[in-house]
Amino acid sequence: MNISALLLAAALSASPSDGLFEAGLVSDNGVFGFTIAPDGQHALWVQSGGARTKLVIVESHKVDGKWQAPKPVPFSATDGSRDIDPAFAPDGKSVIFQSNRPVPDKPQRKGFDIYAVALQDGRWGPPVHLGHDINSDESESSGSIAADGTIYFMKNGAEGKSDLWRSRRVDGKYTAPERLGEPVNSAPWRESNPFVAPDQSYLLYFSDAPGGAGDVDLYISFSGKDGWSAPKNLGAPFNTAQAEFTPFVHGGRLYLARQAKDGERFIENIYAYPFDPQRYR
Repeated sequence: MNISALLLAAALSASPSDGLFEAGLVSDNGVFGFTIAPDGQHALWVQSGGARTKLVIVESHKVDGKWQAPKPVPFSATDGSRDIDPAFAPDGKSVIFQSNRPVPDKPQRKGFDIYAVALQDGRWGPPVHLGHDINSDESESSGSIAADGTIYFMKNGAEGKSDLWRSRRVDGKYTAPERLGEPVNSAPWRESNPFVAPDQSYLLYFSDAPGGAGDVDLYISFSGKDGWSAPKNLGAPFNTAQAEFTPFVHGGRLYLARQAKDGERFIENIYAYPFDPQRYR
């Protein structure tokens, strides 16, 4: 039995106390980027199949307290483009995501751009490109949206490593992004996959700074009058020797993806744990 089969067998036999989320239905060794609506009845995530060649956003609804089999969302690309990192807005009326689908007025663009799609009465609207101030010819990914519409996301900084940025919405349009300063961004290390609290009081993200438990770990930083606080490693059970990424907080729980390498593919699943950000202040 190969590593993939062993890990899937372990996933399917795991108990809820292990933190594995919906083994077999959601966590099938090829998923990441989980997000859940404010009412807790609608979830989206990325189906990766353990590779990065095909990335599709899927959704599931709860019926009688049980999550249903996932189906691709109607706005996910069918032309071979890749869609990633959906995130519900705090009001549940829209979702942002990133895609490398063709941009009509930027045919040379190959990276990921940030899009939004409205959700009204259970129906998805068309995906909307958020413009060329927030988006650039570099990749913008791993977006998270605050209650006032500010989007935090990842793109490369001056040192060529991924950094955290944010763009504010002014008069209905997104402004040129600003790079978050130290101590959140810390050259020469990578920072990525932000989750911002709806009121922007705290920020979760991953970093490969030394001193962590594994490949990349999740950290938390709080916003205050003097800017962002020194980040703190979340520790166990959130961080392990594997890589943790795409955090999302809902209903007192932190959902995250955990990844291990298996040859040319990734083994990646969703985990969920009780979470109180205030214990890290």
